[in-house]
Amino acid sequence: MALGLCLMLGVPQGDAVLLMVLSASASYIAVPAVLRYALPEANPSLCVGLSLGLTFPFNILLGIPLYVKAAAMLLS
Repeated sequence: MALGLCLMLGVPQGDAVLLMVLSASASYIAVPAVLRYALPEANPSLCVGLSLGLTFPFNILLGIPLYVKAAAMLLS
């Protein structure tokens, strides 16, 4: 979605990559907070741990290179 928005608005490639990374990282904060209200019986430490333990390494190892490649292909 962030890349599509950047395409529509003519955002430069570097800024588009940053917006994609920030958009993908929003789940680190949003998911545990929303899950706590949606499922009060859920274990908050498990939610935060899984959010950071799965999503963060994915973004570092695969996500950022993928975002850079996608932005280079579509915005240049």
